[in-house]
Amino acid sequence: MFDNLRADFRAASTHRALERGWWRVLLRMETPAVVQYRFAHWVLKLKVPVVKQILLVISLIWQRIDQILLAGILISPDAEIGPGMILHTGYGLSIGPVKIGSNCTFNSGVLIGTAVKSIGDNVYFGAHSKIIGPVTIGNNVLIVTNSVVLTDVKDNTTAMGVPARIRLPGGRPKKMPWKTLDAKQQENSNGAKRTAEEKRVEA
Repeated sequence: MFDNLRADFRAASTHRALERGWWRVLLRMETPAVVQYRFAHWVLKLKVPVVKQILLVISLIWQRIDQILLAGILISPDAEIGPGMILHTGYGLSIGPVKIGSNCTFNSGVLIGTAVKSIGDNVYFGAHSKIIGPVTIGNNVLIVTNSVVLTDVKDNTTAMGVPARIRLPGGRPKKMPWKTLDAKQQENSNGAKRTAEEKRVEA
């Protein structure tokens, strides 16, 4: 549990340039849902009879608080989700008891049904995308916003459409951290330097 949580926090701390640092991650609205899922999943595997039942009640109450009052996120404790899970935005996120790989990113409104067979590593789920039916999602896949996936998706693919029939080569895009004003100014200055160097070479 703790190894997975550390990986989740590490991934979240590098996800947004403006929100780096452990304390900023702890203040995010989605963090309690991540911790609650890891805790509930750990409790399900616990083999101490009485303690397990008590902790299950606690995790269930905690889950309902997260779901109703805080972030509107429901992650089944039976789901097998690898380390590096990122909940980019909450609200309306529902993940069933599905096996999901590592370093996956979920946006608001994502629905992953209980019939889904498996999901690979490095999968990016756009906002309000739906994965329904007995499908298998490969590694390095990008599910475009509002897409509905009803069939299998191969590795290194971008899927879009309702239903998702358009599949383009190239999967998950590179993570682009939010740019601050300083970062933009530095990028502009670097661009000016490059153009000056190109002019010198041409001369």
